[in-house]
Amino acid sequence: MKLVTRFELAAKNENELRGLLREAFNALAKSEFDTHQRRNALASIENIQNELASRALCP
Repeated sequence: MKLVTRFELAAKNENELRGLLREAFNALAKSEFDTHQRRNALASIENIQNELASRALCP
């Protein structure tokens, strides 16, 4: 999985963000410990969750 940045997420709607979150979670579940794929999935999940949270605070 490639890293999903906050910049990319800004252009997505909430349904797209939730779909990306699901994809990132699945990539995390399939990844091996201490790999580049796992780090990207974890960082992407964090970025997506932060974007969703910021939209919930300031719709």
